[in-house]
Amino acid sequence: MAESESLSIISLIMNASLLVQAVMFLLFLASVVSWVMIFQRGRYQSRAKSLLVGFEKSFWSGGDLGQLYRQGSNNVYTQDGVENIFRAGFKEFTRLRQQAGADPDAVMEGAQRSMRVALAREEEKLEENLSFLASVASVSPYVGLFGTVWGIMNSFRGLANVHQATLATVAPGISEALIATAMGLFAAIPAVLAYNRFSAQAERLANSYETFAEEFSAILHRQVHTKH
Repeated sequence: MAESESLSIISLIMNASLLVQAVMFLLFLASVVSWVMIFQRGRYQSRAKSLLVGFEKSFWSGGDLGQLYRQGSNNVYTQDGVENIFRAGFKEFTRLRQQAGADPDAVMEGAQRSMRVALAREEEKLEENLSFLASVASVSPYVGLFGTVWGIMNSFRGLANVHQATLATVAPGISEALIATAMGLFAAIPAVLAYNRFSAQAERLANSYETFAEEFSAILHRQVHTKH
């Protein structure tokens, strides 16, 4: 039974007009790309969350910041997310403080500027591909509806050559057209659910990054004024 239904759907797709087939192919392609991005975003944000928890544990353990910086230099895999913010700020802070006659306020301004740049880059990474998912979620139903409307128009236009119009006459054409709407929803629903989830997760991670940058700035501020 399931096999005959599958063959029936395939038959309807193959017998659809060229434009409706093009719409179906476009929606299928959008769905495939969306699922690739969903898995990629899920994997990246899960890793970013794990790195955040692990790095903050090391950072707040009370160890030497210079040692923590050197450990990160030896492990390229962990240099992502919040650690990039730490490394950017600490590197600039150390460089400026080693200059002769360095002004504490200038040192802090340089370190904070470096952290802001690193923070912006990390936020871009968190939001990567989310705009595509949002586009698929909002546009796919309308693209599918366009295919449906076009298919129904062709079905009713074909009635002009039929002397007696019956449901069996128009049913195949309407069925072909409605598949486009179904494919539009098939592409849109996972995309909108994934977009909402990943957007919220990206916002939470970005807020954690900002909080860390502010706390790290306070630590550096105490250090630079203690040394002078």
